[in-house]
Amino acid sequence: MVERKRNIQDETLSSTRYLLLSTVYLLSSCYSVHAMKYLEGLNSRQTAAVLYTKGPLLIVAGAGAGKTRVITHRIFHLIKQGVPPEAILAITFTNKAAKEMKDRVHELISGNRTLSQEDGFDSSTNRYTLHANRFPWLGTFHALGVHILRENSHRLGLSKRFAIFDRGDSISAMREAIKESGLDPKSFEPGKILSAISREKGNMVRLDAFLERGNTGYFQEIVGSVWEKYEAILKREKALDFDDLLLKTAVLLDEEKSVREHYQKVWSYIHIDEYQDTNHAQYIIAKLLAKEHKNIAVVGDPDQNIYEWRGAAIKNILHFEKDYPSAKIVLLEENYRSTQTILAVANSVIKKNKRRKEKILFTKGVLGEKIGLFTAYDEAEEASFIAMRSKKLIAEGVSPSEIAVLFRANFQSRALEEAFLREEVPYQVLGVRFFERKEVKDILAYVRAALNPESMGDFRRIINVPPRGIGKVTLLKILAGKENGLPATMREKISAFRKLLDELKHRLSAVALSEAIKWIMAKSGLEAEFKKGGAEDEERLENIKELVTFATRYDHPPAGGVCSEMVDKFLTDVALQSDQDELKDEKVAVRLMTVHASKGLEFEYVFIAGLEEGLFPHERLNETQDESAEEEERRLFYVALTRAKKKIFLTYAGVRTIFGSRQVTMPSEFIFDIDEEFLQIEEATSGIVVDCG
Repeated sequence: MVERKRNIQDETLSSTRYLLLSTVYLLSSCYSVHAMKYLEGLNSRQTAAVLYTKGPLLIVAGAGAGKTRVITHRIFHLIKQGVPPEAILAITFTNKAAKEMKDRVHELISGNRTLSQEDGFDSSTNRYTLHANRFPWLGTFHALGVHILRENSHRLGLSKRFAIFDRGDSISAMREAIKESGLDPKSFEPGKILSAISREKGNMVRLDAFLERGNTGYFQEIVGSVWEKYEAILKREKALDFDDLLLKTAVLLDEEKSVREHYQKVWSYIHIDEYQDTNHAQYIIAKLLAKEHKNIAVVGDPDQNIYEWRGAAIKNILHFEKDYPSAKIVLLEENYRSTQTILAVANSVIKKNKRRKEKILFTKGVLGEKIGLFTAYDEAEEASFIAMRSKKLIAEGVSPSEIAVLFRANFQSRALEEAFLREEVPYQVLGVRFFERKEVKDILAYVRAALNPESMGDFRRIINVPPRGIGKVTLLKILAGKENGLPATMREKISAFRKLLDELKHRLSAVALSEAIKWIMAKSGLEAEFKKGGAEDEERLENIKELVTFATRYDHPPAGGVCSEMVDKFLTDVALQSDQDELKDEKVAVRLMTVHASKGLEFEYVFIAGLEEGLFPHERLNETQDESAEEEERRLFYVALTRAKKKIFLTYAGVRTIFGSRQVTMPSEFIFDIDEEFLQIEEATSGIVVDCG
């Protein structure tokens, strides 16, 4: 307790010193701070980050430290100082985060009446609005890649409307590539090969360079041969996968001087959120865009880097000062989310890591409840405890949406779902993506095939959806260019299908997108087909109706725009959806998700399940003995802890069934990293807690 008080005192002294330095900075600046009402509510470090606008800036923002607030206020401050809004670029990692950023910037702008009169002030609503083409560019790295590649598609031999393969599309193409390579997809997992290729592309390695590298390992040879077939399929479909959106953008900016200089002129102020999660391709994109003006502000936290396994390079943020020696560094350590107890535990866990920027999270809020610790006999008892305790919290007035259950591996959700169903507690599993449902992808394929007749993948997908009596043999003849040799009745069916797509193409350019989708639902026969079916088909029809609702967002193009532009935007936005974008705020339910999926979210109450050696931290550590992997697992636990606002429950099972066999487990080392004074033992049924302090 004495040590904790000393730490809080040190933090207070540090904050006081920083406040004095910031005050001197503000007084010596040319800005009239008193006139900057929008700075009210920011702490001294946040204010310093907002006001520092010339040159490179590194904002190390701890969990819950208000980084989005800082970025959006900094963007607004730049506009207030006369920077053209369209010269500002802000990149983040999810559509959800990008939307939040856009909404906040719009709110700051719309409530201000002192900006350039070139834009519009609506006296009837007392709101100020920037013209669409003057708003800052805010979006994800992948969306930025799409934007740049579509504007320069002619340089890449691509159609401006190139298709974007999502994960499901890429897996299907990879399965086909494996077959074309003479291999068995059952023996060579498509996802594993795709991940290997993804990592190479993220590291800026192209197919020709990979082959020239002379890989001698068996798996590497397999990857090389399959990669060639996979690229041929992408080329044939006139498509790019997610990794191409980054790789080809980075290569284009690097190799085409005129393109690079153009975008350097377009965006003179660059912001990058979650910089610790950038891979090499994203790092190159950011570096090239910022090379001319060097007005680059990056925000991130090395302690929240949890994607090294898929290519995120923590060195990008740790070495920022080497890339930009004149960089200013601002630490955001005051947390506005969690209790002091939660932060003390998070600090004690993460301090064991070596690859990090030293910081100590603190709050001026309450000390808060202790961390609950429950020891279960097996995963069924663990799940039962979590479901019942959630039910108790809900009965006490906690919204189900403010409760999250986090786990390390997807298989853990099965026992949890059974327990929540049994206890009749509403829940939602994050990970079942709306836009990857078959019926939704079928409608999207109709739209893409209508716009791009050369998209054979989409054509193949829907030519017999709903059934039109067109079998696989017929389809192979069509794809082989032997359509004329088919019977007359079959040619009539194919001709009718092509006319359907032609009519859809016309409607997509002439009517609202939602109306065009309603039309294809009816004319394709899908709606009638689903109405004839049972409960599952009813749900599929409801999903398509939900797609129509989503499409209404794209019904009205901006002034001077056309419907086709909104269709392109719709297809791009759908392709770039992430797991978090699937969370529907209106669904009142307990959230069940992996720790990785919880990144960026927050809840009042958080259960962290399966804290056992081999599960969390994951067993791959025992195989590799890799210190970097060990640190990443600890960062993952740190992320899980810092999702909670009020209270955390840690659970583990003494026996767990994995791959059909029951195994005796040991408690996770992470539990032993927590001082006993912060823990209380939870009992299964009585609700009794035992203080460990």
